[in-house]
Amino acid sequence: MNAPALPRWLIPRLPFFYGWVILACACCAGLSRQGGAVATLSVFVEPMTSEFGWSRTAISGAVSLGGILAAIATPMLGRFLDREGARIVLCAAVLTTGLADMALSLTFSLPMFYLLFCVARLNFAGPFDLGIYGAVNNWFVARRSFASSIATVGQMSGLVALPMIASLAMVSSGWRAGWLAIGVTVLTVGFVPVFLLMVRRPEDVGLVPDGGPIATIDRGRIALPEPSFSRAQALRTRSFWLLSLFTLLAYPVQAGVSLHQAPLLIERGLSPTVAASIVSYCSLMSGIASFGFGLLPKRVTTHWKLALAGLSLCMGTLLFGPVHGAAAGYLAATFFGLGIGGLLVIVPIAWADYFGRGSYGAIRGIALTVQVLAQAAGPLLSGVLRDATGDYDTALICFAVLAGLSVLVALLATPPERA
Repeated sequence: MNAPALPRWLIPRLPFFYGWVILACACCAGLSRQGGAVATLSVFVEPMTSEFGWSRTAISGAVSLGGILAAIATPMLGRFLDREGARIVLCAAVLTTGLADMALSLTFSLPMFYLLFCVARLNFAGPFDLGIYGAVNNWFVARRSFASSIATVGQMSGLVALPMIASLAMVSSGWRAGWLAIGVTVLTVGFVPVFLLMVRRPEDVGLVPDGGPIATIDRGRIALPEPSFSRAQALRTRSFWLLSLFTLLAYPVQAGVSLHQAPLLIERGLSPTVAASIVSYCSLMSGIASFGFGLLPKRVTTHWKLALAGLSLCMGTLLFGPVHGAAAGYLAATFFGLGIGGLLVIVPIAWADYFGRGSYGAIRGIALTVQVLAQAAGPLLSGVLRDATGDYDTALICFAVLAGLSVLVALLATPPERA
């Protein structure tokens, strides 16, 4: 399963750096990842709840349960990623997500829906994240920011494409055809390129990251100017815990505000159509920011980029507070979208830049558990405070405080001393 379709001897002789092929594979897997996304599920909520009589709380509970399962699985999966590479992880994630999405077309009960969507959601939150960024980080060091931003934009394209594909299929044949269309798309786009073309590390085929010349050879291993921490070493650093704390503070804001954007705007007097357009605009700004953060000059160090993302989240959250018109809504969505885009692309880069490629999966696997649990807590906090107070004002204040604290933590989260 580790051998690509292309002969290993041919890859170094190609007229271009093979890392760009790996990046293309990561983008394909990123699009397929959205088979378990909330945005994809959202187009099925109304028709499925209408047919089966489920509550909105019941159907959305599968999202949280899938996230909890991912939080349990990712620490174990990280070590496997380091040993075997992203190819097996991503092939398994694409295959099981595609088959689960297709099987959702046969749903006849709530337990069956939970079983199938939790598989897709577990893959979304754990294996896809580890596999996509693990592959990119293995093949790029100097160009890591740029490559990671491209991989993130690829995932954003899935957030646009898959809900549209499902909606078009549902127009003529209902929601069951929508799930079939999603599953077929996930398998077609994601599985074939990853299975045929993915390679674990550039060193496995006689290359080095970024396509540069081999610096030195020592006992068959290529020495590169990057840190190299084991998981045990990383856990003993101040940087590990500060990055984890940043994640714990920032990701509830990202998930909690995102999920409740539309109802918040509608409660403030905006029409559902305008509210939906603001949500879409926020996603567009996230995609732009994902690319823009990757193009920031190297003198803007990683912890400053994290601080900038946290500051944008804080400003966007505060600006949602006084929204009572479309213009104010678009302004808030601008800052919030920029913050989300920065968060999605810079956090995986930070773990690789700080601790190196050798144990990225093992280290990121622990950190991803914190991230997934934080993302699960945000929507719950927002919903509970909304039900208790009758509006979203208290929730927005709490999220703004969390985002503000994340800025302070980011400024303290400087790189550890190289191991």
